[in-house]
Amino acid sequence: MSQSHETTSLAIARAINAGLREALSGDDNVVLLGQDIASLGGVFRVTEGLAKDYGTARVLDTPLAEAAILGSAVGLAMSGFRPVAEIQFDGFVFPAMNQIVTQLAKLRNRSAGTMNMPVVLRLPYGGHIGAVEHHQESPEAYFAHTAGLRVVSPANANDAYWMIQQAIKSDDPVIFLEPKAKYWQKGEVRLDRPAAALHETLVAREGSDVTLIGFGAMVTTLLQAAEIAGGEGVSAEVIDLRTVSPIDYGPIVASVRKTGRVVVAQEAPENASVGSEIAATLSERCFHSLEAPVLRVSGYDTPFPPAGNEAHYLPDADRVLAAVDRAMNY
Repeated sequence: MSQSHETTSLAIARAINAGLREALSGDDNVVLLGQDIASLGGVFRVTEGLAKDYGTARVLDTPLAEAAILGSAVGLAMSGFRPVAEIQFDGFVFPAMNQIVTQLAKLRNRSAGTMNMPVVLRLPYGGHIGAVEHHQESPEAYFAHTAGLRVVSPANANDAYWMIQQAIKSDDPVIFLEPKAKYWQKGEVRLDRPAAALHETLVAREGSDVTLIGFGAMVTTLLQAAEIAGGEGVSAEVIDLRTVSPIDYGPIVASVRKTGRVVVAQEAPENASVGSEIAATLSERCFHSLEAPVLRVSGYDTPFPPAGNEAHYLPDADRVLAAVDRAMNY
C-alpha cells in the first residue's frame, strides 16, 4: 500500500511566506528585516501577515538603505540571531555589496571558524515582469564568484517552501534568489519532508538525447522546450541546479555522459557567467562523452533593456530549441 503524504497547492510567493512562518515559529532567534516587509508585506507581498503574527520586533521595517540592512544583519548574526534580510529588487543590492563581499562572506573565515554567519539575503531577481531599470537584473555570478557565500534559487513552490527553511538553518550566509516572474506560479508542496538537501541538483525531467541545464525561472522555460522537443522526436533531460554555489555536479555529469549533448540556459549575460563556469567544468569532466560543444543560451552582453524589448533579450523556448538543434546536428 502506498503511503499518503500531506500536500497543499501554493504559489511560490505563498510557499516562501509559509516557509518563513515555519522558521519564525521554530526558532525565536529568526528575525526578518527589510524595506516595507512589515507594514506592506513587501513589494511582492511575500512577508504579508508575518508582522501581525510575530510582531514588529521580529519582522522589522528598515530605512531605504541597503548597506544598513546588510550591516545590521551582520551585527544581528554576531549577536546570536538568524536574520533574513530582504532587498526589494535585484538591482538595489549593489549599494550593499561592500557589506556582502567584505564582511558577510569573510567573517567566518576571518574568525577561523569560531564565528558563524547565519544570514539569509532574500533577493527577487530576473526579468519577465516589464519593470524599469534596476528592477530586472540577474546578479548571481557576482555572488557565486565570492568565496564564503552559498547561492541558491528555487524553481518551484515545493523547493521555495523547503529551501528557505534550509537556508535559514545554515551557519553560512545564503543568497536566496527568488525568481520574481514565477512568484504566482502554483505547484504542489509536500509538507512532510523536502525533495532534497539544500545544495542538491535534481533531474526535473528525464531524457536521453540532450541535457538542458538551468535554475530558477529558466527551469520552466527548459521544461517547455523539452516538451516541444519531445513532439519532434528529441528526448531532452532537464536539470534543475537549485544551487549555483556550490554546484552539485554529480547528477549533471551523469546526465551528460548519457546524452553527450548539453545546453545551459540563463537570463544573465553570457560573459563570465554561471553558465560559462558550467560549460567549462563539463568540458573538463565529460570531454570524452561529448558529441557536440557545450552550448549556452543567455541574455545578451548588454545592460537589461527597457521593458518593451525584454522579450528579445531573455531566452525563451524557441532560443533553447535552436541551441538543441545545433547540438543535435553538430
